[in-house]
Amino acid sequence: MAINEYIQAEVSKVISNPSFEFPLNHAMASAWILANFKGDNLKIFDMRKSSSLCDFSIIATAQNATQARAMIDEVAVNLKEQGSNILSYEGYESADWILLDTGDVMVHVFIGPARDVYDLDMVYGRNPQVKIPEDFYFAKPTQVSAEKPDLKGFF
Repeated sequence: MAINEYIQAEVSKVISNPSFEFPLNHAMASAWILANFKGDNLKIFDMRKSSSLCDFSIIATAQNATQARAMIDEVAVNLKEQGSNILSYEGYESADWILLDTGDVMVHVFIGPARDVYDLDMVYGRNPQVKIPEDFYFAKPTQVSAEKPDLKGFF
C-alpha cells in the first residue's frame, strides 16, 4: 500500500505534538486517521490502570467492510512508518470487527450492528475516555437545533 503524503504529514504532526506523550501520540494519530476516513462514534479509552494488554483502546464504527479495511490499513501503514510494530490483525476477512494490535494501542473498527453485539463501549466504559480534538474530524458535527424551522413560504 502506497503512503498518502498528506495523511503521512498530518500523522507526523500529531505524533510530534508535545502535548501527546508516547503512546498517546500513536492513539491520537490513529484517531485522526479514523476520523478523516469518516469513522463514526470514535472513542479512545485510557487502559493504563486496568489492562496489561495495551495502554489505549480505540473504538470506531465504519459503514461497510471496504471502509473498515481502508481505515485499518491506513492506521497500520502510518503507525508502522512511525516505528510501531504491528503485532496482529484479527477479523480482517469478515470485517464486521477488525482488531489491529500494536502492543501499546489497540484499534477496533466495527460495522454498525457488530459494535452493539460486542458492546466494548460498556466493557471499556469504566476507563477514562480521552477527548479527541474537533479539528481531527474530516467534517465537523452539525448542531441540531431544538427550535422548529420556520417553513413559512417554503411551499
